[in-house]
Amino acid sequence: MILSGHQIRERLGEGIVIDPFDERHLNPNSYNLTLHDELMVYEEVVLDMKSANRVRRIEIPADGLVLSPNQLYLGRTAERTETHDLVPMIEGRSSVGRLGLFVHVTAGFGDVGFCGFWTLEMFAVQPVRIYPGVPICQIFYHELTGEYTAYDSDKYQNNRDIQPSLLFKELNPKEDAGDQLKLNFGLERSHS
Repeated sequence: MILSGHQIRERLGEGIVIDPFDERHLNPNSYNLTLHDELMVYEEVVLDMKSANRVRRIEIPADGLVLSPNQLYLGRTAERTETHDLVPMIEGRSSVGRLGLFVHVTAGFGDVGFCGFWTLEMFAVQPVRIYPGVPICQIFYHELTGEYTAYDSDKYQNNRDIQPSLLFKELNPKEDAGDQLKLNFGLERSHS
């Protein structure tokens, strides 16, 4: 079952945290999350699942930024959320989708216990101008039945920023992530 907007409001502080919360963003069965003022793009021509791929940051100015087609942009929500005893999910808003802007490629499904900002995997079908603070996606909540283990990952839990893929940590479990980052940026690996 999906929580109604009234239930989302009632459960604030008791299973749901949305910070900051704005009553105007509450919908009949979801809450609109807004776009932060920064994006991240990969600098690699070919992305490698086993490596920490280089990224660069792009500020979204107040007068907007045009996203180009065939380019993945990583963004994040301005709101930090916490979800306990519920399964959070995000979807693009229909008004945003009608501009040909996808806000997540595959990662709209959240985990019970997730705390942090939502990283958005943004992809434009055609050039589209975006703005910081625009309501970009909506979060909604499913009730959970049965016993569960809350999400607790050293990769994305309690993040404070846009999160590029950290899949390399799973694929290289014995390799130190710091060493991987040094290798990725052309620095020598230190041997101790």
